[in-house]
Amino acid sequence: MKKKYILSIVAIIIIGGSYYWYSKANTASVAPTYKTATAEKGTLTTSISGSGNVIVDQLATVDPTISGTVAGLAVKVGDSVKKGQLLFTIINDQLGVSAAKASVSYSQAKKTLDDAKYTKKQAEADYHANPKKILKDKIALTQKSIDIATESLAVSAADYQNQLADASKRKVTAPIDGTVNEINIKNGDDLGKSSSSTSNTSPIIIGDLGTLKSQLAINEIDVPNISEGQSVKLKFSAIEGLELSGKVEKIDSLGTITQGVVTYNVTIGFDVTDPRIKPQMSVSANIITEVKKEVLLVPNSAVKVKNGESFVEVLNNGNKKPTQKTVKIGSANNTDTEIISGINSGDKVVTQTISATAKTSATSSGAGTNRGGMGGFMGH
Repeated sequence: MKKKYILSIVAIIIIGGSYYWYSKANTASVAPTYKTATAEKGTLTTSISGSGNVIVDQLATVDPTISGTVAGLAVKVGDSVKKGQLLFTIINDQLGVSAAKASVSYSQAKKTLDDAKYTKKQAEADYHANPKKILKDKIALTQKSIDIATESLAVSAADYQNQLADASKRKVTAPIDGTVNEINIKNGDDLGKSSSSTSNTSPIIIGDLGTLKSQLAINEIDVPNISEGQSVKLKFSAIEGLELSGKVEKIDSLGTITQGVVTYNVTIGFDVTDPRIKPQMSVSANIITEVKKEVLLVPNSAVKVKNGESFVEVLNNGNKKPTQKTVKIGSANNTDTEIISGINSGDKVVTQTISATAKTSATSSGAGTNRGGMGGFMGH
């Protein structure tokens, strides 16, 4: 019984050992396989992505600086208006009273000046008839009265004009041609001396919808690569399938800090507009920063880095093992990298190495790391 047990153990060891050596020999005899791509010339487009909203470039706020009660509101949201068109009136009888008082003051100041001038002429006539020093001094005194009356008249005239201007503001008109975007008042509302001082919204906002643009928030790292005139591709979350082109028109000098992240507003003008686009719509965009034509391209996954040098593995002419070649790289985007030197057009470059023992895992046949590309659209 004991002898049979020992024989069984020996048999198990022999079988296990045989399987181990068979498996090892079989694994060693199978070479890894490679996925390749062809290095070829094409167009490399690099871009910077950003998101933002549609804005109205020419926007006017209607915010009277006088107090009173809103009356005769003559427009509603969506109405088209012309510059100078009546929007509403402000009831404030005191403004009319103030203008009338200013008019009286102006008239009195004018009369005072006229009287002073007449007195001077009379003094001059007396002096010529009887040239005494006392009469000459009287002329000097009348001139001082004229100077004072002149200054008083100027002050009264300015006050009168201001009062007339305030009184005229009771009729509130559109400052520009455009469309009424917002109305934040209704008839009967009381306006303070400055309606914006007690609220963050203006009574009426008018925008010229013919000046719709896109405003993007761009990270501070990307802003130095953006310049006016660059082409832009835009998409709209609310309008499926709509893609428009545009150009960079303005880059803000001052950035905005949000949770430690600095961004700059970049304004994009549309090459053409679409009637479906509305203010505040969400937009995503790619700003084309560089376009290189007829350059040698390989997939990003083919480029690896070792000891600070870039290289690719070339598998040409039916070779079973790839050859490592040092390359000089140029620009890159999300998918491709420009090769300046080191390989030729038509070379087969390794993009993935599949080992025989782990067919589902990809490893580099060189001791390097894959090089990623920069964000953007790619034309090929």
